[in-house]
Amino acid sequence: MQKNKIAIIFITILLFVGFFLFLLQPDRQEAESLKALASDNITKIEDTVETAAKPAKAEEEVIVENEKSITEDIKAKVREVVEGALDLFQKDQKVVAIGDSLTEGIGDETESGGYVGLLNHTVEDHNLNITVENFGKKGNRSDQLLKRLEKEAISSAIEEADIILVTIGANDIMKVLKSNFMNVTMEPFQEERLAYIERLTFIINKINELNPDTQIYLIGLYNPFEQYFGEIIELDLIIDNWNEAGKSLAEKYDNMGFIPIKDLFSNTNISLLADDKFHPNTSGYKLIAKRVLDYLKESNVETDINTVEIES
Repeated sequence: MQKNKIAIIFITILLFVGFFLFLLQPDRQEAESLKALASDNITKIEDTVETAAKPAKAEEEVIVENEKSITEDIKAKVREVVEGALDLFQKDQKVVAIGDSLTEGIGDETESGGYVGLLNHTVEDHNLNITVENFGKKGNRSDQLLKRLEKEAISSAIEEADIILVTIGANDIMKVLKSNFMNVTMEPFQEERLAYIERLTFIINKINELNPDTQIYLIGLYNPFEQYFGEIIELDLIIDNWNEAGKSLAEKYDNMGFIPIKDLFSNTNISLLADDKFHPNTSGYKLIAKRVLDYLKESNVETDINTVEIES
């Protein structure tokens, strides 16, 4: 009977603590005061548990050593739950973006750094304890990105990242397109797609080797030629096939998601491309940034970035 009472107390305490922290959802500025309050509450909880665990005087003769141990375990678990939740509020969070010119932000006429820059400015405006690092490089293909992962600055950033955003593949397609532009057929792109997925697999495995606890997002490809070469149906099919291959690869990893963006640039009268007619302009990057945020919010990633919005 005594053990059952202690178990009931333990469950009640955990439910109370969880509900208490959920309701508060403190701002980062209030974290310290909450921690002090929680510490006081822990002491009170411990006293309550200790009192509840004591039997009536008539039962004192039947106290056993393991019941005392159960009481200590309850107090330890309560403290662990509360302090663990408080640590989450104060954790520094890091987003690392790697890839090609889409990550670098080429085409953004405001020179704000494209979609990555928009994310960075947004978290700064909200005074969030999140750092965003950009390792995008114009012209990068998947084979070149794989080599760049060996650089100390990039590998160190990945080791500390909570979220990693990847854009890669557009230049792999362009390499084939330049060699076959006068006779666009599916075959050479299908062959290159297989090689691309193999290299992308190496990239993801390398990231997981450096940091198995991070969450990876592969951002898909869009068709920049739709407005001017919409009659070349093969181009749209190529993009779809490569996107589907990237999505299928992402589904093989528990810590990886795929973020589609092709639809953002399709069937629209709004100008979303820069003067080079290939990279997004600021409006295009805003749409990408919003899409990325939407997917982060839908995921189970614990990050303060879930509280922000990209300004229109």
